[in-house]
Amino acid sequence: MSVPVIYDAERKGTVLRIERSSVHDGPGLRTVLFLKGCPLRCQWCSTPESQAFEIEQSDTYSYGTIMSVEEVMRELRKDSLFFFISTGGITVSGGEIMAQPNFTRAVLKNCRNECMHTAIETSFFAQWETIHSILPFVNLAFVDVKFFTKELHEKYCGVDNTLILENLLKTNDIEEKFQLVVRTPIIPGLNDSEEELNQIGQFCSRLKKLSYVQLLPYHKLGTATYSKLGREYLLGDIASPTASDMEKHVKIIERYVENVIF
Repeated sequence: MSVPVIYDAERKGTVLRIERSSVHDGPGLRTVLFLKGCPLRCQWCSTPESQAFEIEQSDTYSYGTIMSVEEVMRELRKDSLFFFISTGGITVSGGEIMAQPNFTRAVLKNCRNECMHTAIETSFFAQWETIHSILPFVNLAFVDVKFFTKELHEKYCGVDNTLILENLLKTNDIEEKFQLVVRTPIIPGLNDSEEELNQIGQFCSRLKKLSYVQLLPYHKLGTATYSKLGREYLLGDIASPTASDMEKHVKIIERYVENVIF
């Protein structure tokens, strides 16, 4: 069987890592391509090693490598049988995938050309023209709405969220067909007030392509990496929300959106 011609094969990007057999990043078994570099600085980020655009070194590990589109596709093809059996596919995550738009677009376009289901995980913090150029090659888009209140987003994520919310609303008016999922991490004491969740729910009710909202309970799985990189973890000892807490938050969002999960 001949190997498909690779679009933009020599284009290079900075890849953090490739993880296989994920069941949390889209339907079926997923291979997740994590890119490096993000313009946000979310204080609870579970992958702080994905934030910087340059390759980083700790005492025992190197975070990031330069790969061509062709090299990435060679790795993704290794899992194509599992995609077929499990109705899975590939997920491009970050970092922020829109920060390497040409590389992201080339990978997704090649995956679609080879009939792989494609998903992305993104903050939508980019110019609309960049996002719109990538969406034709996407089956499923997970987009974070971490806060509705601009001042809270800027305080805890390092940037204003006006652009993010505007970009989400612009998906209402495009012809591209893809599944949209809004994800909100629930950070106790930061964005779990009834007022903030009501505003998030109201905003999500305006999204015509929305399939469902997913609330993600806060966790500390990435805190050890902060230490390895010599960085301070700024959120201290915030406890993870309980299942009962999450059920209460779901009920608030369900006032506005029919399908909500956690």
